[in-house]
Amino acid sequence: MRKKKRKKTGAFGKRSVSSEGEEIFNPIKSVAVDISKPLDAHPLIQPESSYSAVSKDKDSELFLEAMNGVTPISGLNRRFTPSPRLNIKPVHPAPDDELEAMAHLSDLIGGQTEMDITFSEEYIEGCVQGFSRDLMKRLRNGQFPLQSHLDLHGLTKQEAEARVRDFLLDSFRLGRRCVLIVHGRGLNSENNIPVLKERIPIWLARGPAKKIVLAFSTARPYDGGTGAVYVFIRKQRAKPRRKVP
Repeated sequence: MRKKKRKKTGAFGKRSVSSEGEEIFNPIKSVAVDISKPLDAHPLIQPESSYSAVSKDKDSELFLEAMNGVTPISGLNRRFTPSPRLNIKPVHPAPDDELEAMAHLSDLIGGQTEMDITFSEEYIEGCVQGFSRDLMKRLRNGQFPLQSHLDLHGLTKQEAEARVRDFLLDSFRLGRRCVLIVHGRGLNSENNIPVLKERIPIWLARGPAKKIVLAFSTARPYDGGTGAVYVFIRKQRAKPRRKVP
């Protein structure tokens, strides 16, 4: 008797046969699980923590082995402090005469010199210590006759200082007591700064002028106003006459 060949089941389950001989597809049978066997308690993938711990231990061992016999550098944790540079100068240092002038003006205004100075944006005045208040008031009001004047317009600072010095020395030799110096208001200078006006108190209180100037004050409007200054000069002492033998 010839045996009948069994038909293969599909990939998704076994086929059953009905009473009439027809095959019936049952997918549940193919996924049945035997619950009598316990599940594997060990996970397939090891935790990352255990792996990293082992890896770190190996890295430490390799590092210590590589560093065996190496001598550490002394003073590694010390901070390096560069030695200060001496003779450091600014990129654009001010000239020595500029620094001296600013320091001298500061001393004048602060009362640290023999001449007391009052300085503002408009008015300047000053006098030697002990100068008569009455004479200062008369000078400020323009009550002394002007015996000469000097105009500084168009001059540089160096030229103006030399002219002021020579003018005052000549006035002193000639016995002049009150003169006028026109320094200008700085309207034609850079940034409208009256450079010469700011220098006048300095020039009158140092050098040869210091010995012959008693007081100065901003002029009255009819004599130049804030663009000029009155200067009161010390009286020259009379030289004693030589006796003729």
